[in-house]
Amino acid sequence: MIRYRIDVVDVHAHLYDITLTVAEPDAEQRLSLPVWIPGSYLVREFARHLQGLVATQGSRAIDLEQLDKCTWLARCSGRGALTLRYRAYAFDASVRTAWLDSQRGFFNGTSLCLRVEGREREPHELQIGTLPREWQVATAMGAVKVDARGRGSYLAADYDELVDHPFELGRFWRGRFKAHGVPHEFVVAGAQPGFDGDRLLADSKRICEAQIALWHGESDAGGKLRVKKPPFGHYLFMLNATDEGYGGLEHRASTALIAPRRDLPRAETPKATLPDGYLQLLGLISHEYFHTWNVKRLKPAAFTAYDYTRENHTELLWFFEGFTSYYDDLVLVRAGLVDQTRYLRLLAKTVNQVLGTPGRAAQSVAQASFDAWTRYYRPDENSVNSTVSYYTKGSLVALCIDLTLRREGRTTLDGVLRELWRRSGAARGEGGINEADLLTVLQELGGRSFAPELQAWVHGTGELPLAELLGPFGVNWREEAPVVAQRLGARMADSAGVLKLQSVLRGGAAERAGLAAGDELIAVNGWRVRRADDLLPAGAFAGAAELLAARDQRLLTLRLEPANPAPGGAVQLSPMPAPEPAAADRRAAWLGEPRR
Repeated sequence: MIRYRIDVVDVHAHLYDITLTVAEPDAEQRLSLPVWIPGSYLVREFARHLQGLVATQGSRAIDLEQLDKCTWLARCSGRGALTLRYRAYAFDASVRTAWLDSQRGFFNGTSLCLRVEGREREPHELQIGTLPREWQVATAMGAVKVDARGRGSYLAADYDELVDHPFELGRFWRGRFKAHGVPHEFVVAGAQPGFDGDRLLADSKRICEAQIALWHGESDAGGKLRVKKPPFGHYLFMLNATDEGYGGLEHRASTALIAPRRDLPRAETPKATLPDGYLQLLGLISHEYFHTWNVKRLKPAAFTAYDYTRENHTELLWFFEGFTSYYDDLVLVRAGLVDQTRYLRLLAKTVNQVLGTPGRAAQSVAQASFDAWTRYYRPDENSVNSTVSYYTKGSLVALCIDLTLRREGRTTLDGVLRELWRRSGAARGEGGINEADLLTVLQELGGRSFAPELQAWVHGTGELPLAELLGPFGVNWREEAPVVAQRLGARMADSAGVLKLQSVLRGGAAERAGLAAGDELIAVNGWRVRRADDLLPAGAFAGAAELLAARDQRLLTLRLEPANPAPGGAVQLSPMPAPEPAAADRRAAWLGEPRR
């Protein structure tokens, strides 16, 4: 067995003390730390935070040779256990790495736990040792022997499981509920007084029950829904409430979340009111929970055996992240947390994000998946022109497939996912699929080949037929007049009376005028501009306009010509007030709300 002990000794220096014990090591034992964490597709070089690494066998010091940026070789002798001691600096507040200060601790095993190469399939024990007074421990890893605070020993079947159970340490709020009989727990760090924990639990329960039913629900002969048990015996949500920050990372029986504390539900807020910030938090909870099935168990074939030393490429993130992004908000309406009108506003937001990205014409969503390691996680001022998000466009691909299947009447995307789950063996820990597997299930359940659609929507760069597909479901598609930024063809930000361009969109008026990202826009037709709304009264779009801009302390005089044709505005989606009965039935079945 491989054993780790984690001690919290120096919170002010943000250092974890780690002791790793390897029974019967190889004569030349290699040890390495992952360079990335599954679910976040960027090489992050966690080893840069390790320090003071020493090795012993009994009372003998053992030579350690560093072989590369994250790998060491211990030259052992005899049969005695190898012990390594080191420290890890932890001051990254994200969900991907590790954090430690006087208020809170958090870590993923990929940041702290050296991998004993060749021994990854053995059981791995992790012991939480020294903790500050009154700190508690929360994790989904199975406990072996722990005290009332959670301090003690935990056991994972192998290294993959070890690093798939993050730990939350500190003083935090705890709450519990059951979803279809399965225990779920919520821990929240950083919540202010007045936080409505009961509402968070009740709303999260509705999300979890809706998703378990989606994946494991079956109707009996009488039409009664029967729900099978999900592939986990318990589940843990770990939420860090901060002043700013938003994100999540999925794990096999838990998720780590970060959100602004102002978005937490408040006790004084009427239950019938759902503020936008809290709605965004519920969408995040829904997204990460859906990943418990889609990517943690049903996964790309390339992820069935992780290589922790390098990038693990796949063209399927449009499916695993994009389809999850489709269902995260869809589940909210099916669970009764939002109505159809508000859901369609959320969907319109996604549509506008994609339509406002010129990069959709330059890169397919399959290529965007493959390039996640170098593009999505490393955006720059030109990303909007050169790439497309596999989250947002992937979710719209899912929408197009679902609406097509539903209109043709043979199956739904829900049914396709359940069949992929069954065939892949995901519940047994297998679950690796490729695009051909998806096409096979689509053809068998949908009654025809969907290869042309996937070729166009996933591997092509043309527009998706969104308006054409939404109409038969009783959804109005309406384009608004373009706002200033759309007419200029730029993304802008103003601060302290200074208006700067963050990105210049490909083919827009700003690019044709010679503006570049980082330019400060000073005046239009001799009138000072300090914010985007100043461009209209200054006559920026009434005809050819003279711009005064600054770049690298130099003034530039440029000519702005109005776009011809004028760019389109934002799309608005809404339910048709009186759709045809067939359209009303389709919409009700799709969104899971009964017709009224």
